[in-house]
Amino acid sequence: MNENTQTGTLSTAVTGMVDHVLALAATWTRWDGEPAHVDGRIYTPHKAIRRVADHLVDHLAEMEARLVGEEPQPDHWHASLITTGADLAPFTPQDLDEARSRLTRLARVWANRLDTLTDEQLDDSPGEGWSFRELARHLTESVYYADAVGDLS
Repeated sequence: MNENTQTGTLSTAVTGMVDHVLALAATWTRWDGEPAHVDGRIYTPHKAIRRVADHLVDHLAEMEARLVGEEPQPDHWHASLITTGADLAPFTPQDLDEARSRLTRLARVWANRLDTLTDEQLDDSPGEGWSFRELARHLTESVYYADAVGDLS
C-alpha cells in the first residue's frame, strides 16, 4: 500500500463493506423464503449478493476503462428493479461459500487498485463521472442490499 492513509481508508472501506455483507450473509442460510419488502422493492439473499457483486464489477469496469482512456461500456443492469427466479432460490451453505469467494476476490481487486492510485488520480480521475475516490465511497453504499435482507439469526 502507498503512504497515503486516505487511500488505505478507501481500500479498507471497500473490503469492510464486503465483510459487513458477508457477516449478514452468514445468517441467510436460515432464510424462510419470504422476500423482504424495502423501499418499494423486493430483496432476497441471492439478490443482495448479486447486487453487491454487480455494483463492484460495474464500477471496476468503469474505472479500468477510464484509466486506459476508453469510454466505459454503458450500464445495462436491471439492478434492483427486477427479482429473478434465481433470486428466489434458497440460500444454502454452498451459496454462502460461493458468495464469500466472489465478493472477497472482488473487494481485493478494488483494494489493490485503489492502493496503487495517487491522491491526484483519486481526485482528478480521467474521463467523465465521479472521481475514483467518490466511486470507492459510493461502493460502500452497497451495504444497503444486505441490510435490506438483514440479520436472520
